[in-house]
Amino acid sequence: MLITPYKRLIIASRSLIGFGFIMALYSSIGQTFFVGVFGPQIQSEFRLSHTAWSTIYMIGTLASAAVMPWTGNLIDRYRLPGYALAVCGLMVCACGFMPFVTGPSALVLGIFLLRHSGQGLANHIATTSMGRYFEHDRGRAIAIASLGLTLGEAVLPFLAVVAISAVGWRWTYGGVAAVVAVTSFPVILWLLRGYDRFHQDHLKRLDVGKEEKTDVLSWKRQQVLRDPRFYLLLPGIMASSMVATAFFFHHLNIAEAKRWDASWVTGNYVMYAVTCVLAFLTAGALVDRFRADRVVQFMLIPLVLASLTIGIAENYLWVIPYMLLLGLHVGFAHTSTNALWAELYGVADLGSIRSMYAALSVLSSAFGPVIIGGLVDLGVPIENTCFLFAAYAVLGNILIIFALRLKPQ
Repeated sequence: MLITPYKRLIIASRSLIGFGFIMALYSSIGQTFFVGVFGPQIQSEFRLSHTAWSTIYMIGTLASAAVMPWTGNLIDRYRLPGYALAVCGLMVCACGFMPFVTGPSALVLGIFLLRHSGQGLANHIATTSMGRYFEHDRGRAIAIASLGLTLGEAVLPFLAVVAISAVGWRWTYGGVAAVVAVTSFPVILWLLRGYDRFHQDHLKRLDVGKEEKTDVLSWKRQQVLRDPRFYLLLPGIMASSMVATAFFFHHLNIAEAKRWDASWVTGNYVMYAVTCVLAFLTAGALVDRFRADRVVQFMLIPLVLASLTIGIAENYLWVIPYMLLLGLHVGFAHTSTNALWAELYGVADLGSIRSMYAALSVLSSAFGPVIIGGLVDLGVPIENTCFLFAAYAVLGNILIIFALRLKPQ
């Protein structure tokens, strides 16, 4: 059965799996689905147009992408517990800073801190640690950890909307800072109490692989940058973060353009989250059975269909299949792409390699909201943008298939 291997994995490695899960959950504070909920109130208070707000978000995100290759690389150089605690401290500072934002310039800094600590580093820790320390169950480990992000997607936007209506967006961010501060430090220390043991096991596996020459490969970042496959993979893999981020950032604007009730759209995040859970679990099992390089070739098909659905939809009921398709895509994309780097380039320098991918992913996520926001302000129908995204995803999928048929050089 599908669930049985997951139960065995959780029982055998509950602490490490739990750590990946909790870091993925904490990453929600910098994810677009959470930050986007605060958008209308922030726009109203600072009198920002869609383009201005999207541009502020883009600048903060681009700054996060610029430093990600350096800060993400530190996971290969420092002990995981200390690194994770430092990132959680940065998340607390990011949320604690937002209540004191007084204008667009400070808002850029706030967005940078939120995006870098949450979407960037916390998510990087969750996926890198799962990819590094799990060899035979890598897909399933990444899938289980990713459920933390799905929990955040299902619950946190609703809680944020309720809190904002009750105490305002500033006090809501202050409350988030307090929750992260009180919970993250003791939980991480408890979950990683066996770190030295499983890290030593990991180092022994690397040594055995080098002696027997059975390790997949142990590429350095410089070698990856000379690999043509890497560049051919990027457009398709980046399509996920760019398009999905753009949709989540502008869901309320899409609802307004379609004359749908905003609460109907955000209420169906539950449908999205449930589909994500099923997609994560299925993709994890498929990755472990057939390898990520096969699964990743199909991940963009649901995104194409989701883009077309939201483009042609008029009736509000179309939100349901749209959310289902988007959840299916995100579940398969997140699991397969994060397992792919370990398969293609090994795990010895996985943090360095994945931090480079994470930076590019953050970079692409910066452009999606600006594309929609700018086109909306120019009067371009949202439908045309959706069709453009669908065409881009099709092209990206073709490039992924081609890249994975090339031999490494």
